[in-house]
Amino acid sequence: MPSVKIKKHAPDNDMTPFVDVAFLILSFFMLATKFKPEEPIEVTTPNSVSSAALPEKDAFMVSIDKGGRVFVSVDNPQFRQILIDNLNKTRNLGLTPAEMKNFINAPSVGVPFGQLKSLLSLDPELESTKNVVKQQPGIPCADSTGGELYFWVRDALVAYSGRKLNLLIKSDNDTKYPVFKNVLNAFKKNDQNKFLLVTAPEDAPPGTSLYETRQNQINKK
Repeated sequence: MPSVKIKKHAPDNDMTPFVDVAFLILSFFMLATKFKPEEPIEVTTPNSVSSAALPEKDAFMVSIDKGGRVFVSVDNPQFRQILIDNLNKTRNLGLTPAEMKNFINAPSVGVPFGQLKSLLSLDPELESTKNVVKQQPGIPCADSTGGELYFWVRDALVAYSGRKLNLLIKSDNDTKYPVFKNVLNAFKKNDQNKFLLVTAPEDAPPGTSLYETRQNQINKK
């Protein structure tokens, strides 16, 4: 009696659940990921070899472009609010709540105090960030006292009272030394002699201890 041959069927796998899961994961990363905003100030930093990582929070950054214009930025919106409140009172700026809100949302500021109110009165939804930055002359600091930058640093320290504030300087490779020195004067006048320079990282030379340390870290991963 001949054996009965069972008809073979191709496996039927329903991929719908897998596709649903893939779209859920993709949606999660799209909603949860915070993309780095485009830098409004063009600064080409010099290269350096360093094992230290820049702080990701509680940072007060002074940026200097190749034309010598000085800008300031604070990473934490909560402390930006305290900073602008302090400056509004101590420098008699006469800022409205709406103008101070624009400061909180601004990526950086680079104007004298006399022009700050006009800058913050602009509608951020109608003005291009890069166009606004191009029109800013920079914060005055062209003297041994640190100029108006002294007050920015002073009130930032007050805003972070009781908490460590990381002072950063991001200077263009073509910045003239006198401008950089004036920025340092603003720090020194506030008794701040420790700061971090923002540079473009490069690999450590082969054979150095830092190179060996990095290679060991890579091999462990």
